[in-house]
Amino acid sequence: MNKSLKIFLVVTATVFCIGALGIWYAASGINPAQLTQLLSSSVKEATGRDLKIAGPVSLKLFPTLAITAEQVSLSNASWADKADMLMVKHLELDIELLPLLKKEIAFNAINLNGVDAHLQTNKSGDGNWDFTSPVSSGAGASNAAEFTSKSSSTDQVDPVRIRNLNITDANVSYQGFGSDRTFIAIPKLSIIGRSAKTEILAQAKYANYQLEMKGKTGNLHDVLDGWNTTSVKMPLDLNLTVNGKVLAIDGEIDKEPKTLPTFNLHLSSKSFELSPLAGSAALAASGGKQATTSKPYKALSKFLFSEDALPFDLLPEATGKLAINIDQLSFPGHVPMTAVKGNFVFDGSNFHVNDLSFGLGKGSAQVQASVSQFQGTNPALSIKGIAKGFTLEQLMDAVDSSTKVKGGDTEVAFNIRSSGVSMHQLASRANGAVQVSVGKGSIDSRFIDGGGDLMITVVDAINPLRKKTDQTILECAVFYLPMNNGQVVLNDSIGVVTDRLDIVLSGSVDLKTEVLNVKIDPREKSGLTTGVNLAGLVKLQGTLLNPKAGVNKEGVVNSAVSIGLGILTGGATILAENAKSLATKSQPCKAALHPWSDIYPGAN
Repeated sequence: MNKSLKIFLVVTATVFCIGALGIWYAASGINPAQLTQLLSSSVKEATGRDLKIAGPVSLKLFPTLAITAEQVSLSNASWADKADMLMVKHLELDIELLPLLKKEIAFNAINLNGVDAHLQTNKSGDGNWDFTSPVSSGAGASNAAEFTSKSSSTDQVDPVRIRNLNITDANVSYQGFGSDRTFIAIPKLSIIGRSAKTEILAQAKYANYQLEMKGKTGNLHDVLDGWNTTSVKMPLDLNLTVNGKVLAIDGEIDKEPKTLPTFNLHLSSKSFELSPLAGSAALAASGGKQATTSKPYKALSKFLFSEDALPFDLLPEATGKLAINIDQLSFPGHVPMTAVKGNFVFDGSNFHVNDLSFGLGKGSAQVQASVSQFQGTNPALSIKGIAKGFTLEQLMDAVDSSTKVKGGDTEVAFNIRSSGVSMHQLASRANGAVQVSVGKGSIDSRFIDGGGDLMITVVDAINPLRKKTDQTILECAVFYLPMNNGQVVLNDSIGVVTDRLDIVLSGSVDLKTEVLNVKIDPREKSGLTTGVNLAGLVKLQGTLLNPKAGVNKEGVVNSAVSIGLGILTGGATILAENAKSLATKSQPCKAALHPWSDIYPGAN
């Protein structure tokens, strides 16, 4: 062996041994109480919170920096209702040494057992997990301003990187301001990094749902390390199981420096239920924040369509496509959707639903939608679709099985464009049309009673005696609602035919003010007039929220002679008027129905 090489190896071995001895001596010389104090002060400086370690603590400096502690707790935000935000029975931290030389933190492993975490938001939407220190004055304020300036001038993200994470026996509670507390039990969470991949196993229990996530991704440690500095590609191959039903998630996420990540993901399942994921998805999208455009809660509203802001700002600003293919998608209390296929496309602050199709009962539906500039103050919404082949009976059985509705073949089409941040704004600016057609069937009185004030007012105005019958035999019903900047003009475009009545509605509805000005024209088919208002005498007034039945003065004038003669002759003239209406009766449903292709292009 070369003499110089021998000398180099001897020197290197000597330095290594001296270094190891020095580390051993340093580690053995550290008092546990001093270590506890050091950790607590470091956490206090970084987060503003108090770290307490009630149990024993130990430190190992070689080959990695390892800390073990028992009975660890982290104090809560000052406004939270619990003293501690986080409590851990047993904690192990294994910190990589080389990144520390670059003032970076990288964990080789974090092991936690017996975790209790209490997450909470306040009235302003701040989460108690936000460790941003409040800005005071003087040098502190100056430093904070300098930090803010630096942070805002760069897109560089320097996350704390974790190669392996193991959590067992954890319980998490979350309480949004003004809401009930939600509890999630996590028996096991394991994220294990291996060369080019990360293996994930997560188990959780939420309400009556058992959830499990299992599979693999690209190496998360390497992905975070190069997230904003190099080109990153992360494949996904995961299975999400909810109460035994599996949703497969596969695809890839790409990230170029200083740009939004792009993704191409596919979701597929034989059968899946969406509801248990809705709340967690909203929380993840918002980061615990409430919608920034939200208005204070109002106990009373003068409008049927709410003025509360819709959660458009919970939509993620991203770039990519999410394709779904689910044989059966369930929502509690609703008819399951079958053969669900479609593409959800994210393009910055624009969101599109393309070619979404699904089965509904024995029918089918197609929907397309888009939301533009959803992060702005005036998002633009467009939605169109058509559903056919199902019955009113099928829908009502899913919503309320006690309501007896039979038959009623139903077809629906809609094509609406609008803008705004609330349902009221969207309604008041709406353009387009909605059409609903219902075929022959029978309707239980409880269906009408559950239809709200507007339906009850209309039906009672047409036939005050309808409560004396349990069912209404429906021949047909057509509702065609054209909208022009929030104005709905009804030109005999609502027609209903029952076994006793032909009914036509005309007039207008102003969706800005929700004021009603609708004339109701019922024609008695049987020739009996008891309890039935004569044609043209009934007018629907008030608002959508507080409808009122009034008298159509024009109808009164036109019918004055007939009414007067009817009183004088004991009703003979009224019977003659009814006979005339029978002889010349129109076809309300046929007159109201518009071509489906006018609303949804391509429909038959």
